[in-house]
Amino acid sequence: MMKFPLLYCTLFVSGLLFSNNSEAQIFKKINDALNKANQSQTDSTKKTNSSTASSSTTGSNKSSNPLTSLSNKDASLGIKQALSNGLNLSIESLAKKDGFLGDAAVKILMPAEAQKVEKTLRAVGMGKLCDQFIQSMNRAAEGAVKEAAPVFVNALSKMTITDATNILLGSKQDAATTFFKTNTSAELTNKFSPVIQSAMGVNNVDQYWTQLTSAYNNLPLGNKVETNLTAYVTQKAIDGLFIKVADQESKIRNNIGGSRNTNILQKVFGYADDKK
Repeated sequence: MMKFPLLYCTLFVSGLLFSNNSEAQIFKKINDALNKANQSQTDSTKKTNSSTASSSTTGSNKSSNPLTSLSNKDASLGIKQALSNGLNLSIESLAKKDGFLGDAAVKILMPAEAQKVEKTLRAVGMGKLCDQFIQSMNRAAEGAVKEAAPVFVNALSKMTITDATNILLGSKQDAATTFFKTNTSAELTNKFSPVIQSAMGVNNVDQYWTQLTSAYNNLPLGNKVETNLTAYVTQKAIDGLFIKVADQESKIRNNIGGSRNTNILQKVFGYADDKK
């Protein structure tokens, strides 16, 4: 028989998981790290531009490079600046308190296979326990998302001229988001997982989750619930991050809300508009 009073007490004292580090220091580091990606591209593209200019003087006047009226340097810098801006805003919006919890698009709910647990608990007057548990998962995600900055910087540093061209002129409106999903998902999982596990471990949330599901499984309700909570929250945090990245990409491509706020962004994406 499930002992709800004891379970309620242990879960209720788990409290908030969000660690109140200095937001100013955190986001300064994020800004500095992401901005370095743009600066580093200046040096890395000089040799490429030089060799491209040299080779273009020979052969036919018809170049195979689609950026015939836009320099490789400008295209690459424009893409990287756009991505840096979008990534930074995505991280910042999610890393703050209620970044996940207060946004319906990314809020982490009970795992699908565990929602019957939630329904049962709410039915017996334990809705507050469920709310507290959902809050704890979202706080863990909010704490972990800060780890995305160096992962994205690393991906930006490896972006080639071809990558930038395909992102800018390709038919997919989520090409940049797809690029980052492909190149960062595994590393993000490695970065997020220990942070989330640690955050949930601070107040024994994993232990309480085991108690909750074990108690539920002891009821004569049929199917049992088995959920790797750390893996679930980690994946949901990454999914939420890419939802925000895709939103920022869309804003820049469609010039929503003055998102093309620099000369290079206006030049590069204006060129892309003309090619549509």
